Amino acid sequence: MTMELKGKPIEMESLIEYQEGSVVSMEVIKKELGTVTIFAFDKGQGLSEHSAPFDAMVQIIDGEAEITLAGEPHTVKKGEFLIMPANVPHALQAVNGPYKMVLTMIKSD
Repeated sequence: MTMELKGKPIEMESLIEYQEGSVVSMEVIKKELGTVTIFAFDKGQGLSEHSAPFDAMVQIIDGEAEITLAGEPHTVKKGEFLIMPANVPHALQAVNGPYKMVLTMIKSD
């Protein structure tokens, strides 16, 4: 995390901007036990199906995402979150427009 982010309130949505045809990310916190990363997905962009060996939480801070978890699609909108359990395949896609999200990964039980 950069020093200018520490110790003051910050509007998460304003930390990252959309880029046409791209996925943009900014790591806010990186620790041995986990990370917090903000992403901006342009319409039509996504992350292909994968899994992680630890739990993760996706919080939508702008727009809406289609998150497929264990083959089941979920629409997650601004203000909502979805917990993705460890070792469960998941994919994320910007379907109805761009979206921004915060990904929190915890590497310990």
